[in-house]
Amino acid sequence: MTDAVRARAVAERAARDSYGRLLALVAASTHDIALAEDALAESFERALSTWPGSGIPDNPEGWLLTVARNRLRDHFRSAAQRTSVPLDEALAASLSEETDAEALLARLEAIPDKRLELLFACAHPAIDPAIRPPLMLQTVLGFDAAQVGRVFAVEPAAMAQRLVRAKRKIRRAGIPFAVPTRAEMPSRLPAVLEAIYGAYAIDWLDQAEAPRDSAADEARWLAVLVASLLPDEPEAWGLAALLTFAQSRAPARVVTPWPPLDRQDPRTWDADLIVEGRRLLGRASALGRPLGRFQLEAAIQAVHCDRARTGVLDLDALVTLYRGLVAIAPTDGARAALAAAEARRDG
Repeated sequence: MTDAVRARAVAERAARDSYGRLLALVAASTHDIALAEDALAESFERALSTWPGSGIPDNPEGWLLTVARNRLRDHFRSAAQRTSVPLDEALAASLSEETDAEALLARLEAIPDKRLELLFACAHPAIDPAIRPPLMLQTVLGFDAAQVGRVFAVEPAAMAQRLVRAKRKIRRAGIPFAVPTRAEMPSRLPAVLEAIYGAYAIDWLDQAEAPRDSAADEARWLAVLVASLLPDEPEAWGLAALLTFAQSRAPARVVTPWPPLDRQDPRTWDADLIVEGRRLLGRASALGRPLGRFQLEAAIQAVHCDRARTGVLDLDALVTLYRGLVAIAPTDGARAALAAAEARRDG
């Protein structure tokens, strides 16, 4: 393996494993997500050009963070010189403090996965609720505007404009780009769950193209992590169960297009994940609250997965669950699924 190939592999791993955490730290001092993205992108470009010759640093993430923060500092200082306006004292202080990259990387420890920190930060109440999940999908999880737009049935150009406006508002309004306290997390949870669900949906929609490696697995992992973080939230457990049931059928999706659910061979499904899905759904049910959308969708998936055990599909249960879903989340997809289940049951 050449030095250039090795450097690229390390940079790609850092982007995959640490991008969200790095972006959160870079943006924390300025509240400017777009500028932080530019600074971080430049740090990765510099890594690819310098690491092959100078060697890969012992702490690649710390190196990338230092370069990105230096780029931000240079940007604001040059802007101040061009406009003859002094660099804001608070901003200057925030860009200068904690210059030790390792100290910065260790600072945010409230949540086990650093991507979750940024997801919850993007769910700040001052940000338009409609743009929170798309913002998370692009900024934290790395999907482009076209992919995000497909999930929300919005043209790529329109979605890109919405995301740009949202980032501009965050900067101009000085919306705190910080990790919320545990007490603040439940109120931000719905948007976070929607974003994680959206990440899984993107993987499904990209089936005919070239889906990102493990995007679905990452989404399921994040869902389980959120549920573990907020164990009293039934919808978090519901989403974890839903994605686990869905992922249990991944072995059947070996051809393009994927076969419809009722045409899949249950013997190809992952039995361990089905058992895990039932356990997660049980955690949601044990909390004894009214069923939410994700719990109902998970229960629907459980009925489908039960075909692996019984050999038949319980259409009565399916119709009942779809009626409940339409009652609380009357989407076109839910209505169509209910109509199909009723037609199949009633002949």
